[in-house]
Amino acid sequence: MNSDEVLSRKAELHGVQQQFWDIFGHPHITTPETNRAILTALGPEPAAEELWRKPLPPTHVVLQNKPKPIPIRCLADAAHAEMTLRFEDETKRVISFNLQDIPITSQLAPFVERAVELPADLPLGYHTLHLWNTTCRLIVAPESAIVPTHRCAGLGITLWGLRSERNWGVGDFRDLTQLLDWAHPALHAQFLALNPLHAIQNRKPYNSSPYLPNSTYYRNFLYLDVEAVPGYDQVRGQIETPGHCAERDALRDSETVEYERAAALKLTALAKIYAAAPPTDEAQNWIANEGELLRLFAVYSALDEHLHAKDPDLWIWPDWPEEFRDPNSRAVAEFAAQNPDRIQFHGWLQWLVDRQIEQVQAHAKAIGMSIGLYHDLALATDRCGSDLWAHRPFYISGCRVGSPPDDFSPTGQDWSFPPPNSEKHREDGYRLYIDSIRKTLRHGGALRIDHVMRLFRLYWIPEAHDATQGAYVRDRAEDLVRILMLESVRANAIVIGEDLGTVEPAVREALAHAGILSYRLLYFEREHDRFKSPAEYPESSLTASTTHDLPTITGFWTGADIDARRSAGRLDEAGYQAQGEDRIREKQRLLDALAAADLLPVDHSREAAKIPVLTPELHYAIVGFLATTKSMLWLINQEDMTKEPDQQNLPGTTSEYPNWSRKMRWSIEELGTLKEAVDCAAMVRHWVEKTGRA
Repeated sequence: MNSDEVLSRKAELHGVQQQFWDIFGHPHITTPETNRAILTALGPEPAAEELWRKPLPPTHVVLQNKPKPIPIRCLADAAHAEMTLRFEDETKRVISFNLQDIPITSQLAPFVERAVELPADLPLGYHTLHLWNTTCRLIVAPESAIVPTHRCAGLGITLWGLRSERNWGVGDFRDLTQLLDWAHPALHAQFLALNPLHAIQNRKPYNSSPYLPNSTYYRNFLYLDVEAVPGYDQVRGQIETPGHCAERDALRDSETVEYERAAALKLTALAKIYAAAPPTDEAQNWIANEGELLRLFAVYSALDEHLHAKDPDLWIWPDWPEEFRDPNSRAVAEFAAQNPDRIQFHGWLQWLVDRQIEQVQAHAKAIGMSIGLYHDLALATDRCGSDLWAHRPFYISGCRVGSPPDDFSPTGQDWSFPPPNSEKHREDGYRLYIDSIRKTLRHGGALRIDHVMRLFRLYWIPEAHDATQGAYVRDRAEDLVRILMLESVRANAIVIGEDLGTVEPAVREALAHAGILSYRLLYFEREHDRFKSPAEYPESSLTASTTHDLPTITGFWTGADIDARRSAGRLDEAGYQAQGEDRIREKQRLLDALAAADLLPVDHSREAAKIPVLTPELHYAIVGFLATTKSMLWLINQEDMTKEPDQQNLPGTTSEYPNWSRKMRWSIEELGTLKEAVDCAAMVRHWVEKTGRA
């Protein structure tokens, strides 16, 4: 075996796939250079003898009623042992066994490994095993996540984009409540699908993506209904000055969300409320119960604003003075000791956000929605954000996450954030992974997992390599999926896995077996040169037309996305012409699919594909096509309901396109009064009723 083969074998043992097939069916072999770079990033391995000296694994994840045996490493002559099982409720059970009666499964002299059976009647939850001088976190999961019991429909929105006659230039939780009151009766909507609500830096254009958050554990205060914050009335006169009202009205009238201005306006008002009405005992108890996770986020937030105020050129923590880059440094501890009030202020903001979301979800259930709020968990975290500052050991340096070449991005994608340190997460009992799910899902009835393939593998791009030179690295999928199932059951919430792109068939099979719904988009559901029929969509799925990164129905038909790429300098004239011609062919294939589904006349003119206008007849047919699929859940994005041509995000752009800031075509008040808006809603409601989704 030559050196490259030895390297390949070692990389494979660390989860690096040595070959994968892209979306075009072409094989890709991982190069020695890529293997070497990834292994270097993973760091040195602990000595084998050191690992064998630990009797228990750090974490063991099993299914209820049929738990897999736990591996125990010990000296070959070890005999009687007692293992104490401490449950979540602090009750205990002692498991006694004779190791000599248990067959050896592996060995490294003088140690052996034996697989010890666990009781079959373990309760669901997070427990602890104790044996000799070690502990193991035992996680007991159900056999399935919560699955929907009936077909239903929902509306997908961007919360920042909600217009109303009263908000402060960005959609807030009162707007969301009012939208629920409209959508449930007007559309028979059983859920509202939201963009990720994660905390972001609120800086346009570089720090406004909800899919590249500052923190995946806490939420954006920008969505607060400030006027509903306890204590607002006490300081209303101080807040509602002529200058404040003029700025509020200007932000409300703006065609796009002005993140920094809206954040400044709200923070100024919230600071005045906080000074006049300090946090209640309830708020302080909530902050305390959030523990170290919230403390670190609040310290980061206070430190970030402090350092930026001193030096306006300091935007990211890697540029901070060195003594502040380490959350465990003396300088950070001294800052925290000197600024407890500002740190508590940021914790209080998160308490306010949590209380307002809780109220919205309670309202959704009270008016009869079966699901209510549908949250979204981003894959990424900003490498210059609070998560990386606070939890750096849980990320791998020296590599970035991306995707290999596909028909959406022929040269691949570099998402520019680090991959997770799988071994570190396992050693810690997956606590941060659990928190990311639990805190995102809190106060909701459904959760979308962005790029759900992350649970199985991620595409790593080593430093000094481009996106064509990466490799897939596998994660502990069985553990991660089972934990997701447990959190789903505990929250009584449905889980949808966004499984787009290069997906191994086994991934979708595993997710379906776990009760996690697939995510199927019209544009991607094809077989060779045809669109799949509604009957070919899997029942265990959510169907939608598009995502934030793809054209709306109107944009697809009119070519608005192609025009936007040319305007942003992402297409030359030859590329523009080629994509336009390809779009005409795609439109014709869609017309053929609509005709085959009896939604358009069979003899629909082939010249129709060349007409860059979405007619009411065609819009009706496309919406109906999606509603009639077999999928349990149907999601219509608000841009498709209101026939808007522009998508929220144009991949590959920053300032060249108004990403993540477009507002809804009509205000919430207009949805129930304008004839065109009422007609759009009636069309959606018709298909909901006709397909049995009401």
